[in-house]
Amino acid sequence: MDFINMIVELLKNPKVAIAGWIAAGPVTAYGLIFLIIFIETGVVVFPFLPGDSLLFAAGFFAADQALNIFVLLGVAWAAAILGDQCNFFIGHFFGQKVIASGKVKSMTPERIEKSEAFLDKWGALAIFLGRFFPFIRTFVPFLAGMGGMKWHHFFAFNVLGGITWSTLFVLLGYFFGGIPVVQEHFELVIVGIVGVSIIPAVVGAVKAHQSAKRSAAE
Repeated sequence: MDFINMIVELLKNPKVAIAGWIAAGPVTAYGLIFLIIFIETGVVVFPFLPGDSLLFAAGFFAADQALNIFVLLGVAWAAAILGDQCNFFIGHFFGQKVIASGKVKSMTPERIEKSEAFLDKWGALAIFLGRFFPFIRTFVPFLAGMGGMKWHHFFAFNVLGGITWSTLFVLLGYFFGGIPVVQEHFELVIVGIVGVSIIPAVVGAVKAHQSAKRSAAE
């Protein structure tokens, strides 16, 4: 229950949530940042965790020197890379069983289809590009492992994507989070980041719904 409450608070206001973690001590703050990023990218049942906004808010606190920017980047890199690697192995060893069980409610047929199409179109490059799309970020490494992608191909793009994605959002918060207008409207900025992040998922869901309606009509 404490974990669920923490996620709810993080979704409501990442800035307030991270401030509370920092007040509990830097080890707690870095540990929880690592945990959230790792779970979002590494455990296929939690694709809704706010990785983008979490990294942005953490970058803001690094600019304020409440967190060390170099330690934060190292933590974010490690969490993103290890998370995707874990997800790849889950897909490789247990993917068919996970899908067949139907217990992962977030893994809808539409999301699986969209992620598979993304992977088919871009191949190993999808591991890098998928980092920037919620849900796809979680499902692509899982499906790559299940589909038999070579580990060394996956690993190279995993490292590149994990470092690029996490660095981008941390530095956005670091350099722009302290701007007065951003501070005054921090919650709106976070909502904007989340909104921009989920646009591809919403567009995909609408297209899938329209396609299903057309198929039913035929």
